[in-house]
Amino acid sequence: MAYHYENIRLEKGMYGRSGRTFSQTLEELDPSEQYRGTPLEGMDAFQRQLKRFDIRVKGAGSDCVEKFFHTADSSVLFPEFVSRVVRQGLEEESILPAITATVTRFDGMDYRSITSVPTESEKELKRVEEGAQIPETSVRTQENLVRLHKRGRMLVASYEAIRFQRLDLFSVTLRQIGAYIGRMHVQDAVDVIMKGDGNNNAAETFTVGDGTISGDAGTLTYEGLLDFWSQFDPYTMNTMLVSGDVMLAMLRMSEFQNPLTGLNFQGTGTLTTPLGAKLLRTTACPTGTLIGLDKNYALEQICGSEVTVEYDKLIDRQLERAAITSISGFAKLFDGASKVLTV
Repeated sequence: MAYHYENIRLEKGMYGRSGRTFSQTLEELDPSEQYRGTPLEGMDAFQRQLKRFDIRVKGAGSDCVEKFFHTADSSVLFPEFVSRVVRQGLEEESILPAITATVTRFDGMDYRSITSVPTESEKELKRVEEGAQIPETSVRTQENLVRLHKRGRMLVASYEAIRFQRLDLFSVTLRQIGAYIGRMHVQDAVDVIMKGDGNNNAAETFTVGDGTISGDAGTLTYEGLLDFWSQFDPYTMNTMLVSGDVMLAMLRMSEFQNPLTGLNFQGTGTLTTPLGAKLLRTTACPTGTLIGLDKNYALEQICGSEVTVEYDKLIDRQLERAAITSISGFAKLFDGASKVLTV
């Protein structure tokens, strides 16, 4: 039985379409719906092209990099392979899904978000009498633009150096590049939480021993954590970002040494806190800092572009300096949904 994917002509121009990725273009030419009930069901259009040229990208029997360049058509697939593996590394290492309320796709470098800043009176749950005015919630655009940043790495290698390397091994390096980019985005997110997005909305900061947070400066206690947790009403502190030293201080607290908590941490690497918040350690947090947030209301991620590569260089085997980049930015949604505690 002949399939349509075997006759598609691949060319560089499939990468240059405005508002369309290579995969989306390929999917338009070869819709996956046509393969329902066939042995190819479950594959996307790109995976079917790998099958067409018999390119195995995973496992001990994976092909060498040069397999992509046996024909002019198959070489067009190489940039998309690089992009997908880098994206895989970015997603594996990233904690962004655990700290962002929503992701907005945006084609540009300057973005204007929306905000709603209710007064104390507007936050109250008032009963509406018959004929009375219903309380209002005002939503407006932010005064200042949110700037997006390009983050990336330069892939520096000659084709001769990698042509005989297995794709499975080459993928390890590409995933590491994705992990680096992911950490850059997390650093951007933490900076926006702490300092604001340019609209005078930096997170409120507390210090241990300042009168609001009990304890002595320089020492984190469970009572201090409870005081910090209590500052979030009407939001819920369901996520905590901590630096490495704060993580160790919390693990040494007797309240965190509950046998069930320790068993879960040792078995899965996930620490269940007595406060019910998800605890995430990141080097993006400054030393001695704990960031609490309600991830459902604190942060918006603006994605200016997916992982992009210099496809011309990769297709033409000019790998000496090929840029791999991703454009992203962050906007604060509700000011009170994120706060900072300094030990």
